[in-house]
Amino acid sequence: MAVNVIRQVRESRPLIHNMTNAVVMNFTANGLLAFGGTPIMSHAMEDAPDVARQSSGLLLNIGTLTEDQVQAMISAGQIANDQGIPVVFDPVGAGATPYRSEVCKRILKHVRPTVIKGNSGELAHLVGIDVETKGVDFVGEADEETIVRKLEEKYRTSVLCTGAVDVLCIEGEIYKNHTGHPVLTQVTGAGCLLGSLLTAALTVEASSMEKGLAVLEHYGKAAERAANQPGVHGPGTFIPHFIDALSFDPEELRK
Repeated sequence: MAVNVIRQVRESRPLIHNMTNAVVMNFTANGLLAFGGTPIMSHAMEDAPDVARQSSGLLLNIGTLTEDQVQAMISAGQIANDQGIPVVFDPVGAGATPYRSEVCKRILKHVRPTVIKGNSGELAHLVGIDVETKGVDFVGEADEETIVRKLEEKYRTSVLCTGAVDVLCIEGEIYKNHTGHPVLTQVTGAGCLLGSLLTAALTVEASSMEKGLAVLEHYGKAAERAANQPGVHGPGTFIPHFIDALSFDPEELRK
């Protein structure tokens, strides 16, 4: 299952339009390249709609948003919707400030995401569930299954809640991924990169469940492989090994 999805990505090398935040752009580009996709970054209103039109998938990540970028995201997202191009929406820091909350509502009013992806705190805010957050990070406890079910029902789309155990909700069914490593929480942009890889996987031929779980399993196995290398002593030495591992064949990562 995972092997088929990832090999399809590597054969087609889909062009993924990453409208993502300034903190993670380089990490996202390198990680997506290693995984098998082709990254492009464009945020300008004068450019982003045309880039979206030429791309195979679109990631909307509001991590370091500006008002001009929000307008460009909505325009690019509407073009993607019109052309049947998959869209992943990552509401980074949803609920951290009134502006971020308003932007999330505005984007979701005008754009239909294929998948909404975020941590428990971000997703809970989108459906009015009160949980504890610190900045853009979730620090409390939450019922992830309830959150993703409510979000799927409200926006009628697939939902991925990331965490120690990833919870994916597709058409009312819940799927869980247990692969991964705690060091990912010490790397800025680990979740943002996952959103880009998920966008690439959505461009291939497979069921939604197969595509979602394939990416989550490969991402988690790559983190486990990297964290266990002899030269890894923390998040700084972890990153290059992790990028390497993302490029491995999925069968190699399972050994």
